[in-house]
Amino acid sequence: MSVAPAGAGDLHHLTIDRPDDFDGWREQARTMAAAYIPPECIVWSADGRGERDLFGGPGRDLAPIPSSQRSVRANKAFLRLARSVMLHKEPARFALLYKLLWRLQDDPHLMEKVADREAHRLTVMAGHVRRDIHKMRAFVRFRAIKESDGTERYVAWFEPDHHILRANADFFLNRFASQRWSILTPGSCVHWDGKVLTETPGANRNDAPAEDATEDLWRRYYGSIFNPARLKVAMMVKEMPRRYWKNLPEARLIPELIAGAQAREADMVAQGVDTFPEALPARLEEIAQDISLCRRCPIGCNGTRSVPGEGPERARLLIVGEQPGDQEEREGRPFVGPAGQLLDEHLNRAGFDRSLIRVTNAVKHFKFEQRGKRRIHQNPTAGEIDHCRWWLDAERRLVKPDIILALGASAGRALLGRTPSVAKERGRLHPLPDGSSLWLTVHPSFLLRLDGEAQMRERNQFQHDLMQLRAML
Repeated sequence: MSVAPAGAGDLHHLTIDRPDDFDGWREQARTMAAAYIPPECIVWSADGRGERDLFGGPGRDLAPIPSSQRSVRANKAFLRLARSVMLHKEPARFALLYKLLWRLQDDPHLMEKVADREAHRLTVMAGHVRRDIHKMRAFVRFRAIKESDGTERYVAWFEPDHHILRANADFFLNRFASQRWSILTPGSCVHWDGKVLTETPGANRNDAPAEDATEDLWRRYYGSIFNPARLKVAMMVKEMPRRYWKNLPEARLIPELIAGAQAREADMVAQGVDTFPEALPARLEEIAQDISLCRRCPIGCNGTRSVPGEGPERARLLIVGEQPGDQEEREGRPFVGPAGQLLDEHLNRAGFDRSLIRVTNAVKHFKFEQRGKRRIHQNPTAGEIDHCRWWLDAERRLVKPDIILALGASAGRALLGRTPSVAKERGRLHPLPDGSSLWLTVHPSFLLRLDGEAQMRERNQFQHDLMQLRAML
């Protein structure tokens, strides 16, 4: 790190030793901010390579640092953001961060203003860095080589978008501390010998091994766990961009697996078509056990566990939702997530005793789309709802409810055989062939997606629907 000597002009040219040197930048930024040096009077560069900012240009003299000083404030939110942005490849990152630090001295709540354009830009840049770190952890593939002393070393090649290698080294060190390994990138390389982590200049792709003896084993494993019912090509390419494929041993299988996915899915479904037994289960416990083994539709084949109904064997009121959510699938119980908690709240207000109510879903498995680490709910299709109706009918036959409360259009379809308009058909009884009646309203998850006056209005209407139902029972 160096601050150029003061001159007779109005610019300060500051150099950071390394492109990812957060501590070096912070030290110089604190010095400049304490001396009241505004952003437009600083030119930043990294390692002398001319990474210039947006606020000044070269060729002007350097100004002396004023003797007056002030205390510089930087809250945890700014420091956390700056550590990530420092790893970005954008040459202007030093200047952009300093400008935000400069403004932070007059506005200590600046980081709380989500609409601020400069803070938003840096937040987006930090997101790019986090994504690149995640991709490196996901798509680095080590291959074994023999060194001159006969020991084994695992070598990987990766091409990061940003300056993330040093920041990511601890991740691999903590997981592979007992092996000797190297990660090669165009910018720099890191090497672990079992005791010391060292760094060398960047390498070429040809410096890394192309294949090793584990390639075939890895490809067999990947092919065996590939689930065609879960395939979303656009999402797969988004999460695993094609530029990483050349470094992945399983990549040569991907086109073939995609091409045959539809046929494999159809074969999986065909194996379960029309295999429902003629005799309905005699006990609710049998239903719970049998749906855990059901693979008669793509949702049943997606690897999640089934969520059976819950509540007394005989109940005057049966509540039917659409499908279990993320939390319900993890716990194996219906209506335990945010929507279930909101339902309990409104049931209590309406005077219902939850212990006397049977709750279940039209679809017994969780249908979702994977987005990073999150599983995002997806609505089941009409065909999937119709196919799963056999289980709901079996449950209804044993519970024998007087009234069934259907939460949302999907639940309504499972009971009516058609998709109803909740807005037009809520709040009135629909007689069903088995002698029970259907009462239709919205699903609590709909209320969770609203805010302000709309949420208050819909929650009041939902409460009104439950109060009417309570009066009828």
